[in-house]
Amino acid sequence: MDVRITVLAENSVVKPFGIIGEHGFSAFVETPDFNFLFDTGQGKALVNNALTLKKDLSSIKFLYLSHGHYDHTGGLESLLKIKSPLTVYTHKDAFLKRYWSKNDVKIYVGIPFSKAYLESLGADFIYEKGFREIEKGIYSSGEVERKTNFEKIDEEMKVENKNGELVQDQIWDDFSLAIDTSKGLVVILGCAHSGIVNILNHFINKTGKKEIYAVIGGTHLGFATDKQINETLEVIDKYNIKKVGASHCTGLEVGAKLYSKLKDRFFFAGAGSVLEV
Repeated sequence: MDVRITVLAENSVVKPFGIIGEHGFSAFVETPDFNFLFDTGQGKALVNNALTLKKDLSSIKFLYLSHGHYDHTGGLESLLKIKSPLTVYTHKDAFLKRYWSKNDVKIYVGIPFSKAYLESLGADFIYEKGFREIEKGIYSSGEVERKTNFEKIDEEMKVENKNGELVQDQIWDDFSLAIDTSKGLVVILGCAHSGIVNILNHFINKTGKKEIYAVIGGTHLGFATDKQINETLEVIDKYNIKKVGASHCTGLEVGAKLYSKLKDRFFFAGAGSVLEV
């Protein structure tokens, strides 16, 4: 085994025994040398599902946060009560005051805890910005350059500026991980706000690797145009990606479209699903 990725938190579940679903994403990653956690979900499913799936949260070496939204960071408090102190890789923008805003509706969607509180529980935040190999064969994307003309940041995603005004959130902290395996790169996505094509191209360019074996996580295609979905499928074929485990912000309708095109290369990565390389 090069790597085993078990989804601990996701909108839906793939096993009927004791696992709960929630809007969010978290994955428990096992390598031959150590375990780590990618995101924490919204906070209601993490511990329950880890216990049910027999994944020991106290065994992780670090936590990697894909970005500072509640549905990826809400489990921080409960995690730190199990594993502390804990190294947490993220971007300095993760603690921005973030909102989803449309018409007269304004909903806070940022991290639901203060940085000081999480540090008091034992979080040791390490802020990343550029591409970097954080462990041997494990690559942090850093900020992803947005080059495609069809992958856009949601207009409803806002951030509070210094004057207290809501402005477009560019979500520069949208991070992904790539793990080098004997079959090629395995890419783990949080929400892919940067665009899945931008992210895949970014890892190919930065790592110098030519093979992407698998992609798992939130693709953000649930909000995409047909053009974006088709362009994404073309890139999946271009890189000859063997496994696509789409989840969270992909949505069931787009998941069905991906399955109809990719067939047995596709699986819906609900809570309880496992990708092993």
